[in-house]
Amino acid sequence: MVAGIERHQKLAQIEQLRSKVRRLEQKPGIGAELATHEALGGVVQLRAGGTYAVDSLSLAMLMLAGPSGVGEWTAVVGVDDFGAEAAAETGVSLERTILVPRPQDFWLEATAALVDVTTVVLVRPTGRVSPGVAEKIGARLRTRGAALVALGEWPRADVRLRATEPHWVGLGNGAGHLRARRMTVEAARGTAPPRRTALWFPAEGGALRPAGDQRGLESVVDLRKQESA
Repeated sequence: MVAGIERHQKLAQIEQLRSKVRRLEQKPGIGAELATHEALGGVVQLRAGGTYAVDSLSLAMLMLAGPSGVGEWTAVVGVDDFGAEAAAETGVSLERTILVPRPQDFWLEATAALVDVTTVVLVRPTGRVSPGVAEKIGARLRTRGAALVALGEWPRADVRLRATEPHWVGLGNGAGHLRARRMTVEAARGTAPPRRTALWFPAEGGALRPAGDQRGLESVVDLRKQESA
């Protein structure tokens, strides 16, 4: 009986290893385009081997949502305030997301290990990241065909994204409920002029929509009138 259980456990371990190898073999090559959330399609394109620095957690979740939505595995390292409900609403598949909320001083080792088996890793580094450390991670990303999204500063990031001009609507004369937020996403790559797009994030009902989408806009306009009254 005991021997049968041990054999079953070994077979399960072997299958797990095989599964990991299959994922590695299926990962895209360096520079290959990764699925990018349609809301960001006009400003940034995720690529295997790329590094992306973002200034807000909600924007970081949106970066994960594209690959996650098409079945890729993602990972989150050092983000202890990562909200599962908010991530799911953005489009992140929690079933294929590995969370390491408190790696302490081992965030670099955790990040390097997860680059090997996932497509996109979101990390909030502990302290300042040196150019040497960034280059080591970059080399690993290029070898493994993965992308890294850093919450905060990251040396020589390929693209830097930030959320600007946030405007919440729903409160009028000190009463009411926050209903929607309009924000501008700005992506800067090297010395090129930054690209921008405006979003309702969240929109009415908790969805995410381009600012040009008119669905539900009438109620938002009414709320703005109440605020200015």
